[in-house]
Amino acid sequence: MTQNDKKTFGELSRRRFIAGSVALGGSMMMPGFINSVWAAGSDAPEKKELRVGFIPLTDCSSVVMAAVKKFDEKYGIKIIPVKESSWASVRDKLVSGELDAAHVLYGLVYGLQLGVSGPQHDMAMLMTLNNNGQAITLSNQLKQAGVTDAESLKKLVDASDKGTYTFAQTLPTGTHAMWLYYWLGNAGIHPFDDVRNVVVPPPQMVVNMKIGNMSGFCVGEPWNQRAIQDDIGYTAITSQEIWPDHPEKILGTTSAWVAANPNSARALTAAVLDASRWIDTSDANRIETAQTVAARAYINTPVATIQGRMLGNYDNGLGKQWQDAHSMRFFNDGAVNYPYLSDGMWFLTQHKRWGLIDSDPDYLAIARKINRTDVYKQAATAVGGVNLPADDMRTSTLMDGKVWNGSNPAEYANSFAMKR
Repeated sequence: MTQNDKKTFGELSRRRFIAGSVALGGSMMMPGFINSVWAAGSDAPEKKELRVGFIPLTDCSSVVMAAVKKFDEKYGIKIIPVKESSWASVRDKLVSGELDAAHVLYGLVYGLQLGVSGPQHDMAMLMTLNNNGQAITLSNQLKQAGVTDAESLKKLVDASDKGTYTFAQTLPTGTHAMWLYYWLGNAGIHPFDDVRNVVVPPPQMVVNMKIGNMSGFCVGEPWNQRAIQDDIGYTAITSQEIWPDHPEKILGTTSAWVAANPNSARALTAAVLDASRWIDTSDANRIETAQTVAARAYINTPVATIQGRMLGNYDNGLGKQWQDAHSMRFFNDGAVNYPYLSDGMWFLTQHKRWGLIDSDPDYLAIARKINRTDVYKQAATAVGGVNLPADDMRTSTLMDGKVWNGSNPAEYANSFAMKR
C-alpha cells in the first residue's frame, strides 16, 4: 500500500457503534445511512444461519475462516460454508435462494445484472474478498516448443493454424476470462479468433491439462501451483502482473436478499471482514489458514500447494523464484475490501470490449446499484478500526500502461485496438 493510499484511507475517521445489539457491542447511525437496517428499531439479524457458497480456491479463505474461527458469532449469525463444484452452480443457487450469499466471481454478478451470464437478476456486491493471487498456466508441451512468455506464444500461434491451441477460463464474464483475454490481447493474440476458448471449473483445470485438453488456463490458486507440482505446466504470468492489486473474488448475493435481510447482510459482511483482517495480521495466521482450507471439506489439496503462494513465495516452474510484492491480500488495512464502484465498472468495460454486451451501458448507474457501499460502511464501522476511502473510485495502471480510474468508461472500453 503506497503512502498516498494510506493517506487516502486515513481521511475518514473510524467510528464505533455505541448503542444497539449485544452481538455488535453497540451501534450508532452514520449520517446518510438511515435505511431499512434501522427501520424496525433493531439491528438483530433477520436470518441467523447463512449458507455461503464457495469454490475450492485459496481466495475462499476469509469465508471459511469467518466460520472456523467463529467471527460470525460476534455478529449474531452462523455461517455455513457450502462447497460448490462450478461457478455455474454458484450462480444457479444464488438466484434460486438455495445459497444466501457466496464467494463469487466479480464478473458473474455483473453478468447476471445484465442478463449475459444467466437470466437477468438484480444482484448485490457486499465486499471484495481479495486482491491478486490468480495466474495463467501454460502446458509443458508449450515449454518444449520454446514458449516461456506471451511474446514467444504469439510467434507459435502465428505459425500455426487458427484454433490449434485451446485456452480455458472459468466463466465467460468472470475474472479469469478477463485476465486471460487481456494478456492474450496485449500480446496481439485474439482470444476468440486466433485460439480456442473453453470454460472449465477451477478444480478440473489441472486434470484437463494433464490429459491434453488445453494448452493453457487462467484460474485462481492453488491450481496454478498444483500444475507445477504435478509437473504438467508452469506459470507464464500472475494476475497481479496484469493489474497490480486488482479486485478478484467478492462476497455476492441478490439484491432481493439484502432487501429482505439487511441486518443479516451487514452482519455477514462484518464477520467476513473481521476474518479478512485476522488472516492478513501475520504469517502465522496465513499458515493456519492454509492448513485449514487445505482440508478435504474445503480445497482438498496438500497444504504445501497452498501455503507458499499465500505467503508470497513464488516459483514459476521455469527456474524463477521471488517474493511477490503483490501476492494475495485479504485486508491490507482495509484497502482490499471496499466495494469501489470503479472496480465493478472495469469489468463492464471488458464485457463491452469482448462483445459480451452490445453497447455501452450506464456504467456508473449499474455499479451504484450493485456495489453496496452503504452495507459495507456499516459493517466496517461495526468491526471497528477499518479504514474507509474518501472516494468510491480508485486509480490503477495495468500492464499495458493504460490508466483506469472510472472517469470515462465508454472511452476506455473503446480505446483497445484488439476487441471483438
